[in-house]
Amino acid sequence: MLDLSPEIESMWDKINVAIQEVIRSGQFIMGPNVKAFEQEAAEYLGVKHTIGVNSGTDALVISLRAAGIGPGDEVITTPFTFFATAESISRVGAIPVFVDIDPITFNLDPELIQSAITPRTGAILPVHFYGHAADMKPILAQAEKYRLKIIEDVAQAFGAEFEGRKLGAIGDAGCFSFFPSKNLGAFGDGGLIATNDDHIAETARLLRAHGSKERYYHEMIGYNSRLDEIQAAVLRIKLPYIDQLNEKRRLVAGRYNNLFNDIPGIITPYEAPYAKHVFHQYTVRILGGKRDKVYEYLAGQDIETRVYYPVPLHKLPVCGGDRPVLNTVERAVAEVLSLPIWPDMGYDLQEHIVGLIKLAINR
Repeated sequence: MLDLSPEIESMWDKINVAIQEVIRSGQFIMGPNVKAFEQEAAEYLGVKHTIGVNSGTDALVISLRAAGIGPGDEVITTPFTFFATAESISRVGAIPVFVDIDPITFNLDPELIQSAITPRTGAILPVHFYGHAADMKPILAQAEKYRLKIIEDVAQAFGAEFEGRKLGAIGDAGCFSFFPSKNLGAFGDGGLIATNDDHIAETARLLRAHGSKERYYHEMIGYNSRLDEIQAAVLRIKLPYIDQLNEKRRLVAGRYNNLFNDIPGIITPYEAPYAKHVFHQYTVRILGGKRDKVYEYLAGQDIETRVYYPVPLHKLPVCGGDRPVLNTVERAVAEVLSLPIWPDMGYDLQEHIVGLIKLAINR
């Protein structure tokens, strides 16, 4: 699915030096690299504040709490995402309210948000899925009309854009993951909160460090959720290359699109006019009930593919609720297949994969 070695090799000397400097410094927690990375990331994203945390999941939990979301509140979100999105809502005591998705972008359908709003609704949590921006304009309008917070889940979309603005800089807070497979990946876990809201930023900084500004003086119950100094050093090396790496992903995606042109029964990814897609995943829809057979055939040819995600969150017992029927997402989970993609993926491999898919469909 992903080959990180070309990226690592291209930056190896710089990364090696950066890691050695951290080790020699003896400063492993909240050191100068964390502070510098936060400043550099804020400049890149175009926000006043960024706060490094332990993971993308912690970024969501802390952002929700910092935005005032807590027990009894409802948060409108998508069921088509990784479990951490809904888990984070539940961990702050709030209730995830699932709304169906747009069938083309796979993101939260903004036309369905208003019908899900109740007096208990406190926030909307859109996920920029697969690297494509959710349609933020109508989401912002609903949030303004009903005085709701917007917490963006940008775990799969670092560097992606909506109408020329970086994702994560549009809502009240943006939450990023630096899990190694992400477009901007660390060498372990890591996360980031981005915000222009001074109160959210100050509260998030408290929450990530056991609720304290000053050691041993704790103002609230918080977490031990600090971005590791070595991970920050690695991310500082990689950040200046993120636009170049994302452009390479876009080129790989464009080659896939061209290769699929003459194959019926395949729907390739869509890029809306408002979006700049960064293709964290290249995900096709395979129609006619053939997805699982294609998956199995490719596996038999040593080609790894993934279904992200096979069970929509509203169908998981742990998410509780009334389990509404959401037709669009339930159809999508039966058709989507994510293919291998990375910035330096070669054309020959892509041609081989698409050829195998064509064979599988014809079989």
